[in-house]
Order: sequence, then structure tokens, then C-alpha cells
Amino acid sequence: MLGAAEAGFFPGVIVYLSHWFIQEDRAKATSNFMAAIPVSLIIASPVAGWILSHNWFAIEGWRWLFFLEGIPAILLGIVAFFVLTDRPGQARWLNTERRQWISRTLEQEKPLSRQSISIGQALRSRGVLLLITAAFLQYFIGYSVIFWLPTILKNQSGFSDAKVGLLGAVPYVVALFAMLFNGWHSDRNRERRWHAAAPLLIATTGLLCIISLTSSNVMSVLLLSVICVAMAFLPVFWAIPTEILSGSKAAVAVGTINALASLAGFAGPYAFGYLRAETGSFVAGFVVLMFCALAAGILMLLIPVAQSRGPRSVTSS
Repeated sequence: MLGAAEAGFFPGVIVYLSHWFIQEDRAKATSNFMAAIPVSLIIASPVAGWILSHNWFAIEGWRWLFFLEGIPAILLGIVAFFVLTDRPGQARWLNTERRQWISRTLEQEKPLSRQSISIGQALRSRGVLLLITAAFLQYFIGYSVIFWLPTILKNQSGFSDAKVGLLGAVPYVVALFAMLFNGWHSDRNRERRWHAAAPLLIATTGLLCIISLTSSNVMSVLLLSVICVAMAFLPVFWAIPTEILSGSKAAVAVGTINALASLAGFAGPYAFGYLRAETGSFVAGFVVLMFCALAAGILMLLIPVAQSRGPRSVTSS
């Protein structure tokens, strides 16, 4: 039920950002939005460890965790409904000149092709299929690491839940800065494919090292931080569909990509846990994640280069 309720949020936001930000700012804007992922994990990791160790009113800590995490989402959802406007032209907090400039520039940048497409047509598009596969592989890595990182650290260190929570926040701090930098650098250089592939290739190196090198608490945190750099793929990746496709096509494509890629949210943690149970170690799971990262990085280099109708450099008064 949670998945069904939140399914439309992410693709909606990605298309929403394309209604507000020109291409040269889009990866940066997406990285600022998606920075919420590592920021929430930085905060939630130690907080969750503390909540899990407490029971109130005879209710287990894990139940309180779901309850307390749900309250901010509900409140902010209500606020967003009344505060956010669909288009810049409706934003009263912008003056007329700025509203017109944003709307005009965004219109100039739209691809020439405007026809809408169905989900079936999206699935027959080579570019969309490449994006779906790359996103699935990255989600496979991301969800596996997020779900299993506390267990990996606890198994390695033997620390309490609270200490594991604090230790587990470190990789997400690294992911946060990597995500913000990669989005900024991608916009600055007006390049997408290599900026999407590079974090995945870096994560491949981290996974190779965590498999082959002798582990310690410090080394484990360091290498898990390198692996979490894969999150820097996300803002650049999600800037691509709205740049290579028109608005209606992008909306369908983003929804289709996210829906199918999100299946990795189940497949990744389940497969990683299955391999852990069958082999008694995390090595087999890390090997699978390594090949997923390498394959996703290669696939991103095969994505068509975005073509823009807009000018190379646009400045507002």
C-alpha cells in the first residue's frame, strides 16, 4: 500500500522540475532535490538506531520507527499541495518579467517532437529501454546497500544499534557531497552520460576492493562510502529523460522507467539476503553488485546525447 501510494511522487517531481529549470540548471536542481535521500539517511541512521532500542507504552521500537517517520511526510504533503504551483507562470512570488523569461526559455529548449506516446511505445524505444535497465541495476545496488548496510556494519564491528547507526551515517555524508558535486559539475560542463556513468564505475572499484581487501571497521566504512558514491548517478540520470524527450513523452518515460526500475527495490535486498544465507558471507552479494554497477555504467555511455533547441548560454536580467 505504501508503494502504491508513493508511486506517482518521484516521476511527478522529475517532470515538475523540467517545468521550472532550464537544461543548464536541471541536474543541479535534481541533485538538490535528491540530496534528500542521503540527508534523510544521515539523520535517520542514528535516530533509527536510537528509536529501535526503545519501547514506549508496550509498543516495539520498530513500530514507533514507522509511525514517527510517517508524520513529516503527511504534514509536508499537505503543505506542498497548497504552496507549489504547476508552472512558473502561476508563481506569484516571481515578478512578471521573470515568469515570462523562464516560460520562454523552457519553451525554446523543448525537443521538436511533441507527440505523446503510450507505455507500450516507450518500451519499444531503445533509449528508454537503456534507461530502464541502467536504473534497475543502480536501484538494485542502492536498495541492497541501504537495507543491508546496518547489518554489514554490525556484523563487522559488533557495536550496538545506536553506534552502528552513527557509523552508518558516514557513507551517506560522502554520498551527499558526491551527489551535489556531480549535479553541479554535469550542468557546468553540459554533459550527462559520463557524469551518470562515473559514479557507477567508482562504486565498481569500491565493491572490488571490499571483496578482495582485508576488512576492518575503518576500511569497511571507507569502502562502503565509495560504494555509496553510486547515488551521485541519480540526479544526472533523471535529468536525461526530460532533455531527450518532449514533455508528454518524458512524463510517460519517467513513470515507466521508475516503475520498472523500482522492482529492484524488492529484487536487490532479497537476492543479497539470499546469497548471504546460502554462502554465509556477504562476498557473493558484493560480486553481484559489482557486475551490476559495471554494466549500468557501460549502459549509460550508450544513451543518445541530448539535443537542445535552446541557446548554449542563457542569462536572465
